[in-house]
Amino acid sequence: MTGGTASEGMSLYLHPQQRKHIHQLAARFLWRSELPTWLLIIAIYTGWFATLAYWRTLGLLPATVLLIWFTAWYLSLQHELIHGHPTRFPRLNQLFGTLPLAVWYPYGLYRDSHLAHHRNEHLTVPVDDPESYYFTEESWARFAPWQKRIIHLRNTFLGRLLLAPLLDIVQTLGSVVAAFRQQHLRAMIMWLVHGVLLAGLFVWMRYVGFSPVWFVLAVSYPALALTKVRSFLEHRAADDPLARSVINEAGLFWQVLFLNLNYHSVHHDLPGVPWYGLKALYQQNRAVYQQRNHGFVVKGYGQWLRQFWDQAVDVTVHPGIKREEHE
Repeated sequence: MTGGTASEGMSLYLHPQQRKHIHQLAARFLWRSELPTWLLIIAIYTGWFATLAYWRTLGLLPATVLLIWFTAWYLSLQHELIHGHPTRFPRLNQLFGTLPLAVWYPYGLYRDSHLAHHRNEHLTVPVDDPESYYFTEESWARFAPWQKRIIHLRNTFLGRLLLAPLLDIVQTLGSVVAAFRQQHLRAMIMWLVHGVLLAGLFVWMRYVGFSPVWFVLAVSYPALALTKVRSFLEHRAADDPLARSVINEAGLFWQVLFLNLNYHSVHHDLPGVPWYGLKALYQQNRAVYQQRNHGFVVKGYGQWLRQFWDQAVDVTVHPGIKREEHE
C-alpha cells in the first residue's frame, strides 16, 4: 500500500484473502498513482485561493460558505497526508499540509498527536491516547463543578459544534505558551513557521480585501465545528480495541467532506488504505466489520443529532483505566 511500511505494519486484515485483495488494488494504476488524492489537493488549493481572490464577484455569503467547505476539506486532506498519501515521502506530503488554511493547528502538531492516537491498544485511554475525550479518575476529581458542567455541555451534539472548537483553540494556544516557556526547540520552530505562514495568508487576505477577522470567526471556526461532527462519539471505551471505533453509515455529503473517515473502524484496522478505498472495503465485508466492532454502528450523523442534541454522551472518567493499568 502507498501508506508505507509503518501503516502496513499496523494493518489488521479480516483474513488472508482481504490482504491479497488490497495488495492487488495497490498494484493497480488508481492506487499506485494516487490520482484521486492528487486531484483532491489541486481542487482544495485551487478552490480555497480562487474563492478568496474572487470573493467580491461571488458575494460575501457564498464565498464564506465555499471557504468553510474548502477549509474543512483541507483538514480531512491533512489527515490523509499524515497516513502516507499521496507519496511515500513524509517530508513531501508535509509540504502539501503545512499552509495554515484552517488557522489554528500546525501540521506537525497534528501529525504527532494523530499517529500516537493510532496505537489501537491505547485507543480512548486518557494520557496514552492524545485524542481521547475521557479523563482519569484523578483528573476528573480535580475539576471544579463549573468545569464538569462545561465538559457535559461539550458532550452534547450541539455543544460539540458550538463549544468544542473554542475549547480546542484555548488548549492549542496553551500549548504555544508551554512550548516557549519550556524552550521545546522542535515545537518552537513548528509554531514559528506556522505563525509566519499564517501572517502571510492574512496579509494576502487584506490585499484582496477579505477581512482576516471575518475569516477566523466566520470560516475557520465553523470549519472546525464541521470536523467535530465527524469526531462525535467516533470512539468509545471498550475492553476489545476492535470495538472502540465507530462505523457511521453517513450520506454522500459527509463521505466526501470527511474522505470516508466515517468508516472509522475500517480506517483504524487499515490506516494505510487511501480514502477512496475505505467505502468499498467496508461494503464488501459489511456484516463482518459490524460484528468485528461489536455493533458500534450508527445510521448517519443525524442519528447522533436526534439522540444527543441536548443530552450528553457519557464520556467523562474512562471506565477501564484501572483495569488496563494493572494488566
